[in-house]
Amino acid sequence: MAECGILTFADPESYASGFGDARVNLTITGAGDFKAQVTRIKLKYLEIYRLCESLPRIAYVSLPLAHDFVSFSDSAMPLMFDGVSLRGGDVILHGRRERLHQRTCGECKWGLISVLPGQLANFSKALTGRAIVSPHEARILRPSRTDALRLRRLFRQACELVDSKKKILERTEVGRALEQEVFHAIIHCLTAEETDDNTEKRQRHAGIMARFEEALSERTEGLTIPAICAEIGVPDRTLRTCCNEFLGVSPTRYLLLQRLNKARSALRRADPSTASVAEIARNHQFEELGRFAVRYRATFGESPSITLQRGPQPNRSAEGA
Repeated sequence: MAECGILTFADPESYASGFGDARVNLTITGAGDFKAQVTRIKLKYLEIYRLCESLPRIAYVSLPLAHDFVSFSDSAMPLMFDGVSLRGGDVILHGRRERLHQRTCGECKWGLISVLPGQLANFSKALTGRAIVSPHEARILRPSRTDALRLRRLFRQACELVDSKKKILERTEVGRALEQEVFHAIIHCLTAEETDDNTEKRQRHAGIMARFEEALSERTEGLTIPAICAEIGVPDRTLRTCCNEFLGVSPTRYLLLQRLNKARSALRRADPSTASVAEIARNHQFEELGRFAVRYRATFGESPSITLQRGPQPNRSAEGA
């Protein structure tokens, strides 16, 4: 029997914590109120997620070893994966314990399918005679238009059933049939040719970006680009090139965006009757309040005092499994 539900989120921190064993760090890069909706369907051997987000962002994701993962875009909005702009029909077969950057330029919808260990290999061998297993590094695949459309049609229909007729999916025979169809669609897509002609370069740059993120996570104060470059063993120019490819911004801008996001999170959680913008700004290494307010408004479209006055917005479950 399938388990399914819909969750809505009003802040990026709660949304990022809802990915199970995967670790997700979100950095919002555009103005407005963040909203996200997650549609989840848990079947016997796989889980289907449809993720809808309202604002542009940079995500740094660490995938767990325990499952195989496939992801793809579900909208016309471009989706960037480790510096590669995905086309509408592209499918990513992720590597085990992969660390990746995913970037969006606006409102987006995308799909993620998690498969229990060994099941992708079992189903693919039964269907094609060849076992498909997660690679050491992600593979970007471009299936035929027919295969890509079939996967997205099944994906959307399944998620629409959660919206309108949840009880149907809870019937054992329906869940089993859906899982079989999704497995067939995924396997046909994963037998396509790779699209990325610069895989070796992308993997090399991905390693640099992983070390960069590790350096950021280990230190919260006094970070400078020369110090980070020395720590991770790359020239300044190389780090700038990698950041522009993977993040769409310079390393300096990325550090600033992370600090601004953390300050915004603190402002949203704070009690406006006892907290002050100045105190929260200083706690996030913004010593000049006026400059902080200007940068904050330019990034998020409102002043920090307005964020503080509004207070936290509760997340809610539209339908729970």
